[in-house]
Amino acid sequence: MITLFNNLVAGGPAGDVALGPQLLRDGRGDERDILRIYSPAPTAAFSRRDTLRPGYERATAAVRRHGFVPVVRPQGGSLAAYHRGSVVVDHVHRAALESPDPVERFERFAALHTAMLVSLGVDARIGPVPGEYCPGEYSVNAGGAKIVGSAQRVTRDGWLFSTVIQVSGAAVLREVLTAAYAELDYPFDPATVGAAEDTVPALTAAAVTAAVRAAYGL
Repeated sequence: MITLFNNLVAGGPAGDVALGPQLLRDGRGDERDILRIYSPAPTAAFSRRDTLRPGYERATAAVRRHGFVPVVRPQGGSLAAYHRGSVVVDHVHRAALESPDPVERFERFAALHTAMLVSLGVDARIGPVPGEYCPGEYSVNAGGAKIVGSAQRVTRDGWLFSTVIQVSGAAVLREVLTAAYAELDYPFDPATVGAAEDTVPALTAAAVTAAVRAAYGL
């Protein structure tokens, strides 16, 4: 049984990034699966790998100039940016040594989120886009641009699987990612940054949030 976590976290982006690992570590009573779905304030989520790049400090300054708050997330990958036009899905599963294969989770959740977007009219497909930000084999794309990315953290307590669905505002994301990736010196093609509204113009973050809840049976 999945429990929906509805409480808001004070502290903005820093609190958002800290909550998932906290739930993974401490849990909530006997709840095994905890789901949080939210649309955050403008956030630039760097990975620990990013912090080791020579241009990291310049990249954090660049995202601030674009109105995004830099944070360091515990999950893998590389810099991802999101804002009020994004839907973030944090799924915490607390069960040690269960479902140890990380690839299986990428496959399963990519299929879940792709099917959900297709039900909303988005021509979503699983697979990387050459030159995309935070590249991954199980990115979800539409119209030649990345619209969904995921990362995960596995500990002795279980796992945290985080997904960002870009619903609207791709132009803003493109600007901040272009500036930051240039400082980090990662390969990046700005044209790969997309949002679901690029193919379904009327789509909103609220509609996607409702569809995510339905996909999870909530």
